[in-house]
Amino acid sequence: MLKQYDAKAFFDEMMEEDGKPKSHYEQFHSILNRFSTEDLHEKNETAQLSFLRQGITFTVYSDKTGTERTMPFDFIPVIIPPEQWGKIEKGMKQRVRALNLFLEDIYNSQEIVKDGVIPSDLIEENPYYYKEQASGLKIPHNNHIFLAGIDLIRDENGEYRVLEDNLRNPSGMSYVFQNRFVMRRVFPEFFNSHEICTLEHQLSHLHEALKSHVPENSKQKEHPIAVLLTPGIYNSAYYDHVFLAQQMGIELVEGRDLIVKDDVVYMKTIRGLQRVDIIYRRIDDDFLDPEAFNPESLLGVPGLLNAYRKGNVAVLNGIGNGVADDKAMYAYVPEMIRYYLDEEPLIKNVETYFLRDREAREYVLENLNKLVVKNVGSSGGYDMLIGPHATKAEIELFREKILQEPHQYIAQPTIRLSRAPAFQKNRFYPCHVDLRVFVMGGKEHKVLPGGLSRVALKEGSLVVNSSQGGGGKDTWVLKRRGDDSC
Repeated sequence: MLKQYDAKAFFDEMMEEDGKPKSHYEQFHSILNRFSTEDLHEKNETAQLSFLRQGITFTVYSDKTGTERTMPFDFIPVIIPPEQWGKIEKGMKQRVRALNLFLEDIYNSQEIVKDGVIPSDLIEENPYYYKEQASGLKIPHNNHIFLAGIDLIRDENGEYRVLEDNLRNPSGMSYVFQNRFVMRRVFPEFFNSHEICTLEHQLSHLHEALKSHVPENSKQKEHPIAVLLTPGIYNSAYYDHVFLAQQMGIELVEGRDLIVKDDVVYMKTIRGLQRVDIIYRRIDDDFLDPEAFNPESLLGVPGLLNAYRKGNVAVLNGIGNGVADDKAMYAYVPEMIRYYLDEEPLIKNVETYFLRDREAREYVLENLNKLVVKNVGSSGGYDMLIGPHATKAEIELFREKILQEPHQYIAQPTIRLSRAPAFQKNRFYPCHVDLRVFVMGGKEHKVLPGGLSRVALKEGSLVVNSSQGGGGKDTWVLKRRGDDSC
């Protein structure tokens, strides 16, 4: 069935160059070959309809024809053998520990700046650095990162590399669980012959991590009240908010549902006001509290920052986390790991050019047709140039952007992203993939086994973001033989 599939041009997750499946895909490949093309098409349609019926959607603000879309799904999973997953898991914990120590440091004593490891202007001039609002806050466990989403890719040699850190409001965890649910429902045959790390208890771990952030002055430390604060139904990740609130058994609230009295946060209920101890916010810093940030915000809660500063409520993820997941700061994370942990990074970065540096800028401007250029403050695949696929006009546009605001951009080599088979429109073809790994932080760090494999379903595309035409795959982490845990 995969006879015409080309696995030679890039590192392939599933297939060897000779057309045979890799050892950890052999069982899956054998079962796949039992289905006819018609069977697979029918099952694939059933899977897509399942997402539609459950209302699993995301929003694309830039689409003039309609904003609400279902996440495209591809049923061929990305399978990760246990020894590979072990390295990923250790690497993710290491990275998040270092990033958390960095955030604690720069909002307090700034030792990493004093020691000359990171230039002070990269921090002080960063638009996501909220020195006034976030400095000196008493944070439970000194943990700024309740939930991180770290994006990994594999290069032409199959080596995992970190592409991006997401420490503010990483989205997509709901799709991990729904991909698995749909996969089990539509393709139960695949699960009978594979020992896969379960997702069954992971949301309980997330809930435990959430509840562990009890603020200093809570009156209900044994049973703290937590809520998920959403901007509302028009937010692109609203489905994610609904799913996580439901699965953790906490209230989903908007800013208008909360009120601050005497520096204590309360939730309005039909039985009166109920004290809130922990807020898992999915609202950006600027809109969180109109008294401390953007005064025109209608989404936040007036007085929230004062309540936080007095130790009466915890806000997760931490205020000002954006300074650590900025694309310019990304290049310094290996140095953070060495500085704070005295360890070498287990998973490397992608090579990065700072365009504020004159020599790097000159090199990049001469090689725009070969490189990827990114705005340090953008996400979702926006304001990005992929040189090999760009037109002359697009290249010239980015040349002007770089010359006008060099500090606003970084550049990276065009990595030959790994590919995996996808089945769409009755045929198999190779598509580029990446993996968003979720790290939960509380009293300790836990890594969700697998994560969200994102796939560029448009042939030849390197952009996996759902807002840019990408889709999702289930991600299987295989268990070690004789080991029931992962």
